Amino acid sequence: MLDHRVVSRAAWLEARVALLEEEKALTRASDALAKKRRALPWVELQTAYAFNGPDGPETLAGLFGTHSQLVVYHFMLGDGWEAGCPSCSFWADGYDGLTPHLAARDTAFVTVANAPFDQIEAYRNRMGWSFKWVSSHGSDFNTDFHVTIPDTARTTGTYNFQNRGFPVSEAPGISVFARDRKEGPVYHTYSAYARGLDRLNAGYQVIDLTPKGRDEDGLGHSMSWLRRHDEY
Repeated sequence: MLDHRVVSRAAWLEARVALLEEEKALTRASDALAKKRRALPWVELQTAYAFNGPDGPETLAGLFGTHSQLVVYHFMLGDGWEAGCPSCSFWADGYDGLTPHLAARDTAFVTVANAPFDQIEAYRNRMGWSFKWVSSHGSDFNTDFHVTIPDTARTTGTYNFQNRGFPVSEAPGISVFARDRKEGPVYHTYSAYARGLDRLNAGYQVIDLTPKGRDEDGLGHSMSWLRRHDEY
């Protein structure tokens, strides 16, 4: 990094303003893409899905609370795992605390994992998170949304809308749901996986501003540097 080009303030400002135009173009393109995302057609869910959480058994519809929109983060924590995925934990550090802000925009936010609830609660307490986290253990929710990968589909199962499989039994993702009235049907409006989750990670957004950036090219795999926040 020390051999990086160094220039005068005036030359830096010229380069920064040129980059600003590209950043503005990217922002406009992102806004246009978000509009297309909102315009996607919806799918009416035919399964109620059952979860177990801090309030006892709940259906997917119940997770909306008083809101018409629900965002679910699919967290990698399987039955019998000693701890949650470090990467999902990195993401959770960023979205913990968002719940009241999202609620102000008519949106509930819930994290879901396939592990039994007592295992989830132990890990949530260890990490000190405050967001609502429920268990889908025993239901088809995770498999239907392609974030629990059966052993028989480890190399050919659907992940990120492709027949690519996933190396472990649990995978990360986010899904969005809507309903227009309290007793009405629930609709699936959007899901994203893999790099589609980057926009949710506050840490990466900050790191991307630095000279070194993510600095992951020479690693065995991109996030091998990462630890849970109580393990550094």
